[in-house]
Amino acid sequence: MKGSERRQLTRFNLRTPLRFRAIGLSSDKTEHFTEALNVSRGGFFFASSAALQIGAPIEATLRMPIEVTGSMPEETRCTARVVHVRNEPYGDGRIGFGVEIEEFRARQPLGEARLPADRHPN
Repeated sequence: MKGSERRQLTRFNLRTPLRFRAIGLSSDKTEHFTEALNVSRGGFFFASSAALQIGAPIEATLRMPIEVTGSMPEETRCTARVVHVRNEPYGDGRIGFGVEIEEFRARQPLGEARLPADRHPN
């Protein structure tokens, strides 16, 4: 492990759909759609034009692939915090953000039937 490397969990360089919104009192409530460029059990990296700063909390939903879950791919909701910003812009003006997952909210294996919150199976 490099001297400046702080990661303790294996990071997988693969792309997976991501939607997120900043949370907090004065934050933009817009939902953003992009993709995570790499993921681990503890965080992920993505590029966006959203105005995020180090320390900013976000609420995100992304597809955790089998390489991360160890079983079926899961749609995962979580809260996370921006821990680093890569200011070099991508060709389309987006910049990169690394986030650390603070709390998993709900998980559901992909492909499983989903019921509305007010309906229960018999």
